[in-house]
Amino acid sequence: MTAAENRILELRAELDQHNYRYHVLDEPSIPDAEYDRLFHELKALEAANPELITSDSPTQRVGSAALSAFTQVRHEVPMLSLGNAFEENDMREFDRRVTEGLDLPSGDLFGGGAEVEYSCEPKLDGLAVSLLYQDGVLVRGATRGDGTTGEDISVNVRTVRNIPLKLQGSGWPATLEVRGEVYMSKAGFERLNATQLEIGGKTFANPRNAAAGSLRQLDSKITASRPLEFCCYGLGQVSAEIADTHIGNLQQLKDWGMPVSRELKLAKGIDECLDYYRDIGERRNALAYEIDGVVFKVNSITSQRELGFRAREPRWAIAHKFPAMEELTELLDVEFQVGRTGAVTPVARLKPVKVAGVTVSNATLHNMDEVARLGLMIGDTVIIRRAGDVIPQVVQVVTERRPENARPVQIPECCPVCGSHVERTQLVKRSKGRETVSEGAVYRCVGRLACGAQLKQAIIHFVSRRAMDIEGLGEKSVEQLVDEGLVSSPADLYALSFEQIVDLEGFAELSSKNLLSAIADSKKPGLARFIYALGIPDVGEETAKVLARSLASLARVQQALPQVLTYLPDVGLEVAYEIHSFFEDAHNRKVIEELLKHGLEIQDQGELGAEFAASTTLGGMIDKLDIPSVGPGGAQKLADKFGSLEAIISADWLDMRQALPEKQANAVREFFAIEQNRQLALDAEKQLRDFGMHWQSEKKVVEGLPLAGQTWVLTGSLELISRDVAKDKLESLGAKVAGSVSAKTYCVVAGPGAGSKLVKANELGLKVLDEEAFVAFLAGHGITV
Repeated sequence: MTAAENRILELRAELDQHNYRYHVLDEPSIPDAEYDRLFHELKALEAANPELITSDSPTQRVGSAALSAFTQVRHEVPMLSLGNAFEENDMREFDRRVTEGLDLPSGDLFGGGAEVEYSCEPKLDGLAVSLLYQDGVLVRGATRGDGTTGEDISVNVRTVRNIPLKLQGSGWPATLEVRGEVYMSKAGFERLNATQLEIGGKTFANPRNAAAGSLRQLDSKITASRPLEFCCYGLGQVSAEIADTHIGNLQQLKDWGMPVSRELKLAKGIDECLDYYRDIGERRNALAYEIDGVVFKVNSITSQRELGFRAREPRWAIAHKFPAMEELTELLDVEFQVGRTGAVTPVARLKPVKVAGVTVSNATLHNMDEVARLGLMIGDTVIIRRAGDVIPQVVQVVTERRPENARPVQIPECCPVCGSHVERTQLVKRSKGRETVSEGAVYRCVGRLACGAQLKQAIIHFVSRRAMDIEGLGEKSVEQLVDEGLVSSPADLYALSFEQIVDLEGFAELSSKNLLSAIADSKKPGLARFIYALGIPDVGEETAKVLARSLASLARVQQALPQVLTYLPDVGLEVAYEIHSFFEDAHNRKVIEELLKHGLEIQDQGELGAEFAASTTLGGMIDKLDIPSVGPGGAQKLADKFGSLEAIISADWLDMRQALPEKQANAVREFFAIEQNRQLALDAEKQLRDFGMHWQSEKKVVEGLPLAGQTWVLTGSLELISRDVAKDKLESLGAKVAGSVSAKTYCVVAGPGAGSKLVKANELGLKVLDEEAFVAFLAGHGITV
């Protein structure tokens, strides 16, 4: 594994955890500036290594999962995040991309080019929400959640005083989704904390946390007592267009009673945008609320549509962040935390210091390479940076202030949680028959599930909504089960009894019965869901689906060799080795055996996917062996000349030279002269025969999946089948399920409450099915729901 691949894995794991803490727990552990740095580092690495991009990367996706305490809401139009700019050059680059994307004339020596009009408004530091109005009446409020699925907070948003329960005037669309930010003013925040102190309650770190925590109370009376405000910044689904510009939309919403920023302005060209940014930056401290930057959007709605979206952000908008705030403090100590994968991460403990009005006392140091890069020693004076949240980034050591008794930071030899050995990871780079091994940046505890920290995180992942979906097992419950010694592997969940859990903190008779029922209900997971739940490194939801759809049985997934796994779409050799290594591990095999003994019945198993079975050729297999100097063309020449793997392995020099040039012929003979290489090739061929996918195996007639090449869109609230199940069924038939309607969409499934997507589908003359017709369509393809 290369240094880039290793760093990408580290960044994804860390960003996923920070997304969870920020979006789900409202307990962020790093400032925005630090998150942005990690995100941009990951984005840059993926841009340089596009073959490593996966669908479950934080760059592809927004945020994290919704809390189970609220009813979930599916956003008809995804609530995307924005790209960030930090320097003037970033903004000018954004403007250049917009100009080129709209095919506008650029400037030259003889004059300036066309100038794009942008809307400008402050970036409020609160919680993004969606407000759905039907016929002018507020019917639902929801959080952003993971961008696709949020939380229903309708009762709570109705208590926010400046959110209209009914729109003023007339002329609004029948369906109107308003999006904006719920926040708390500086004065309101100070009043709230003063009240909390008087009653002996918990104070809040900053207005953002106070607003988010207030809006997500299960008791709406608490929400009503908090000084929350709302500011509209855009639209989601609408049944009819309002205006042809973004500012026009906001001005109309204002006329209907919706609060809009008083700082909203129109800028013509990038220079006016930068002037706005500098002006509001100078007035930032005088504003009544916290802001962390400025949002700029292409004003023309037509231009926005033309520019479109990336995976997680629009191409027509950007957030220009303010510079992070810095202070000096002392590094008192470095402690080490253990994550789900066993990574042992250094954490800086700081002498408490107030930065931008918030007292901070710790910082994540990422890994020991970062400690070495900084030249960090315990006792050092350090510069920390904060940009609106709680935990800062250590950006520099002030070496001239280093005390004589400063101590080096040393990685522990034993895990601070379980006492197991801590070892440095090895990076293995495989290419053209060679392996290059180097030291990685991460240290890991080798204790695996014997380590309490790893066990807790592994089980939290195992029971999560996208995995086994065991409702009632939150983070605190899992920690309690592990600490009490009731669970030492995921399999132990299925042996829990009522007597074991009823007396635990937070449980009672009903909740205990509900938990046991939820555990029992999870015993028939689909193969893809089960594979994802196992937590295999580099295997996200999409890769798990590919494994399940192609190999179609847990036994084949467990047995598959790396060279066979690489026949799967989007599975490279490094991921293939990760999958193979996971199932070769005796401990992992034991956990799976115990799960099956406890009655788990893996669904969706059957015959090998026909397209996958037909994907092999002798030339393709030779190419996958990565013989030095032999590419696809040379591999095919060998296949054409010899016709079998055995003949290629045993070919003499003269026969080999008839197929390939001298250099390549020598490379093939040298490769197969090594016993390990010969055996690897023969084992792979044997598995192809065993799986029924050898090039000489009898093939089924492969007509392709019935919906292959088609793009479908789901909209509205489905009642006969959940959206997740509907998506899975369509994907099993070969369809791609998209989140937006375009001229390339083949069919739209429209349930009750369908809005702008249905309108657009009708405008484009697309095929539309209601839910009953959709279920009948699935039945016609042998799928029952």
